[in-house]
Amino acid sequence: MAHQHSHTGHGHQHNHIDPDAGDARVAWAIAVNMFLTLAQVVGGIISGSLALIADALHNFSDAVALIIAFFARKIARRPADPRMSFGYGRAEVVAALVNYTTLIVLSVYLFYEGVMRFFEPEPINGWLVVWVAALALVVDLITAALTYTMAKDSMNIRAAFIHNVADALGSIAVILAGTAVILFGWTWVDPAVTILISVYIMWHVKEEIGETVRVLMLGAPPNLEPEQVAAAIEETDGVVEVHHVHLWSMQERQPALTAHLVIDANAWSDAEMVRDSVRHTLQVRFGVGHATLELEQAGRACVGSSRFGHQEE
Repeated sequence: MAHQHSHTGHGHQHNHIDPDAGDARVAWAIAVNMFLTLAQVVGGIISGSLALIADALHNFSDAVALIIAFFARKIARRPADPRMSFGYGRAEVVAALVNYTTLIVLSVYLFYEGVMRFFEPEPINGWLVVWVAALALVVDLITAALTYTMAKDSMNIRAAFIHNVADALGSIAVILAGTAVILFGWTWVDPAVTILISVYIMWHVKEEIGETVRVLMLGAPPNLEPEQVAAAIEETDGVVEVHHVHLWSMQERQPALTAHLVIDANAWSDAEMVRDSVRHTLQVRFGVGHATLELEQAGRACVGSSRFGHQEE
């Protein structure tokens, strides 16, 4: 049932991947990241490199992010039922929030460890660091390639993809830190790189987490201006006014709207047609496929209604 909507009918077919094939990609990405985490932790302990352990923790969070993403994808495809009438699509948004939250905790921990290591430097085996980090870079690039096309259409997979990009950059930084130890004996580069990785993770989370929270808080989609949508509804023949407008996202890229339409008394006999034309405008101009519109006759409409939302009495 999961892939009954075929690729035709989508304007951007090339982005869509058969869900089962997508699941397989995510599963492979989890496997390689789990293997990599193990290799990096062992390498980090033997070589004495905190940056390598930092990268390992980040890779482990990658694998966890992908595991959460994997199950969220499965849950999101479940059909709606009476108790979950909106369906399960938001499981992916919740998963993205969980992933970003773990990234915040992780980056604070790495920052702390990096600063502590500055005051208590330890000897580092540069060559081992470079080899393990090089392996990490290869795995990061493979994982990024597996999830890249899926990241465009899913906030959930994008969170996991960002983990990966941060990882790849982290691995490059760790290679540089190992090289600095080999060439110059600079052990301070290792904690410096650890701190940079943690700051980079934080910066990325700051950029992405707002959108996740907005969807969960039922905020209006960022690409739609609520006043423009309301004005477009009022431009429709037969509509005197619109109020109690709620504009939100069912899940990522699925805008929805509920509103009360005040219909001109003279057009009341054609009220259904007016509603249909409002629906058409919402779909064509704003991509709002899910609209619930309540009809009120002018002169009998709610008095003193708020334009957006429902004012508390």
